[in-house]
Amino acid sequence: MAIGLVLSLTLAACHKEEQAVVGVAKTAEKAEQKAQATASERDSELAQLALIPLPTKSMYVDVHEPSAWANPFLSVGVDMLTLRVTLADANPSTMGEGTLLRPAAARRQELQLRPADLAKAVAAVPSSAWKYGRVIAVAESPYETAKDRPKVRRNLEAAIQQLNDLGIVVEEWPAR
Repeated sequence: MAIGLVLSLTLAACHKEEQAVVGVAKTAEKAEQKAQATASERDSELAQLALIPLPTKSMYVDVHEPSAWANPFLSVGVDMLTLRVTLADANPSTMGEGTLLRPAAARRQELQLRPADLAKAVAAVPSSAWKYGRVIAVAESPYETAKDRPKVRRNLEAAIQQLNDLGIVVEEWPAR
């Protein structure tokens, strides 16, 4: 009788271990699928950005005001990023360009982003918005307080790293 009890306890323990192993295997499989999805998403982002030509520094070396910058511009804050994109003019004619009928400000969009969404947002910017090539201006937000500057700086460095990983040249601007 005691042998039967020991045998049944052993079988129960083995069954629980087997269930634990199955659970770990399922968790590992889900993690692998998530990693593959993330890698394919990253490959897709890189492929989209690869279509944009490398930057031509002579086109933007004399631009010193954020309002004059024609490529995407990233302002980094404590918790949020602001991505400003100026879309290309759909009208190829130079007649009326920049007037009340075709203001550049009407083509400008500002997006509030979480830092985790930066790569996805930059990859979604149309290639026509990259007038200077694959370069983006990055600056600390001028609206943050002095006590928040260290956190803003860490966020700025993380954003620069993400952009560099995407193959984007970063033109860092001083805080205003």
